[in-house]
Amino acid sequence: MNVTDAIAEILAEEGVNHLIGFPSNPLFDDNAAAEAGIRPIVVRQERTGAHILDGIARITSGDQVEAFACQHGPGTENSVGGIAQAYAESAPIVALPAGYSRAKTNTDPKFSSLINYQAVTKTTEQLTDPDATEETIRRAFQAARNGRQRPGLVEIPKDVFYEEAGDIDYEPTTSTRSGPDPHAVSEAADALLDANLPVINAGQGVHYAKAWEPLQELAELLEAPVATTLNGKSAFPEDHPLALGAGSKSEPRQLNHFINEADVFFGIGCSFTKTAYGITPPTDNTLIHSTNDPGDVDKDVKSDIAVIGDAKLTLEALVDEIETRVGDDADFGRYDEVTSEIAEIEAAWLDDWADVLESDETPINPYRVVKELDETLDKDEVVATADAGNARDFMAPFFEVTEPLSYLGWGKTTQLGYGLGLMMGAKLAEPEKTCVHVMGDGAIGMTGMDFETAVREDIPIIAVVLNNFEMASYDTPFSGHYADFAESMGGYGERIEDPENISDAIERAVRKNEEGTPVLLEFLTAKYTKLSRPDLD
Repeated sequence: MNVTDAIAEILAEEGVNHLIGFPSNPLFDDNAAAEAGIRPIVVRQERTGAHILDGIARITSGDQVEAFACQHGPGTENSVGGIAQAYAESAPIVALPAGYSRAKTNTDPKFSSLINYQAVTKTTEQLTDPDATEETIRRAFQAARNGRQRPGLVEIPKDVFYEEAGDIDYEPTTSTRSGPDPHAVSEAADALLDANLPVINAGQGVHYAKAWEPLQELAELLEAPVATTLNGKSAFPEDHPLALGAGSKSEPRQLNHFINEADVFFGIGCSFTKTAYGITPPTDNTLIHSTNDPGDVDKDVKSDIAVIGDAKLTLEALVDEIETRVGDDADFGRYDEVTSEIAEIEAAWLDDWADVLESDETPINPYRVVKELDETLDKDEVVATADAGNARDFMAPFFEVTEPLSYLGWGKTTQLGYGLGLMMGAKLAEPEKTCVHVMGDGAIGMTGMDFETAVREDIPIIAVVLNNFEMASYDTPFSGHYADFAESMGGYGERIEDPENISDAIERAVRKNEEGTPVLLEFLTAKYTKLSRPDLD
């Protein structure tokens, strides 16, 4: 068989369900993926294709590694943003872009994925020898599946696709986990047991390790409050008495309070990358940093104790170590005081925000939309996200999540329009879930045409557009009737101007999704940009 068919067969062996991207690439054009039992999905813009795969990877805790393909030249040039986002957010995908023929690979100005993608992929190779097809694709999947999960990329020169690869006898790659050093676990346990007020910060690594139960077990054992990163949002139930919420550019008041009160701060499954969209721990407490990527340790923040390993194995080891020392009926005597203080601060904070969360004004206050989403959607059945900018800042503190992987957050630099692809990916992987994306009028301008992809490919998501006819506080006027746009693309669109109609519109959207129809709800909102920034109060 030729290289194209060999790659399609390898993808099928690796359990790939979707090939997403844009022609021209023989994996699409020659029906190779479809004939191998893989569903091809063509998007309107390459970046969104990578975002969809990102969403699939993250909603499955990195178990489902899917494939991306695109054309040489303009396709690879257009795709950099999506692959870069997956790299920044540690999402595993395997990208298989076409390349110029081998004779033109290094000819100026031909765009080379081999050269240009190295900074935003975990591994980057070029397949030049058809006899190396199996081992080359295997390396990309192995890299994507193991350690810190990130994209692996193989560029295939367009003349190589049609060369003979011979018979394929492929065995799929597997994922492995690394446990922590017992000495490091003992040191961390010492610090946590000696603490007057330990606070836990849970990141996306908890989701990838499926470590939700041992995280809650450790928090309850230590009587320790738990914050999450925005990537880690939903790793700990936000209705739990010990929950502090998610750290972001905007955040709950109780989170900021307890981070500054903690004498021991334990980060698990997080990078502690300094960012405006995350938590920066104070420098005057003991910092324990646990991650599966040693490159994160002391990168931005100096740690006192480092524990390298899979988040679930690390948390289980810590629970065992602490229970061995103090017993499983340990009582540190702070649970009632800590939970009461959390509840008191949270209640005062919500009271201070009640006027906008419950506002009856028109245009609609955007926080009223968030409150109605929070109260109307079934938290057991929802997956939500919010796009960059104010949509993120409104949702992060005020949309409460209770189930693991019910929110796909992000914590580094992020492109406008990212969330639409994330929710399409989440819906492909979890078709029974209600997948909701909140964005502004800036974001829909970036990727909105891929709402048509959701219609064409039967991916019923709910896109919520907060339309204030302006890009945030940049005084840049935008305009559009996005509900009409959704209708023109074959979906269901509704424009809402009265705050009393918000909840009913959300309920209609859920019903339309259940019928298989993608929905766009356009809320005409006020130009309101105040954020919950307790660190600046």
